[in-house]
Amino acid sequence: MIKKTLTFVFLGLFLLNVCGCVALLAGAAGGAGTAVWLSGKLSQEFHAPYDKTIEATRMAMKSLNLEIEKETREDNVTQIRSTYTDGKEVWIDIRRVTEESTKVEVRVGAISPDKKASDKILKSIQKHL
Repeated sequence: MIKKTLTFVFLGLFLLNVCGCVALLAGAAGGAGTAVWLSGKLSQEFHAPYDKTIEATRMAMKSLNLEIEKETREDNVTQIRSTYTDGKEVWIDIRRVTEESTKVEVRVGAISPDKKASDKILKSIQKHL
């Protein structure tokens, strides 16, 4: 009886584990995870190559009528700076995670970060991917 119970519990845990992996893969196939607000920045990982994400960011900025004031690019990190419509500074950091994924961090406002504005920019980037 104990053997059957342990087998049943093991199979149940195995099934939960497999379902969790399937859900994780389905989310990854969808292109992006959930945005996270931490330390005044909105961060999200995208299933898109580094160069494509940079281009999508440029197009998002243009569609929001935000002029790119400075773009600094290194091997695995690009920072784009701008000024939001209300005069707050905008920082966008794009980091290569793998060949097919990037992490984008958006911060609007130095002293009092604006989550709503950061979300608007991040959603526009996602739209252009």
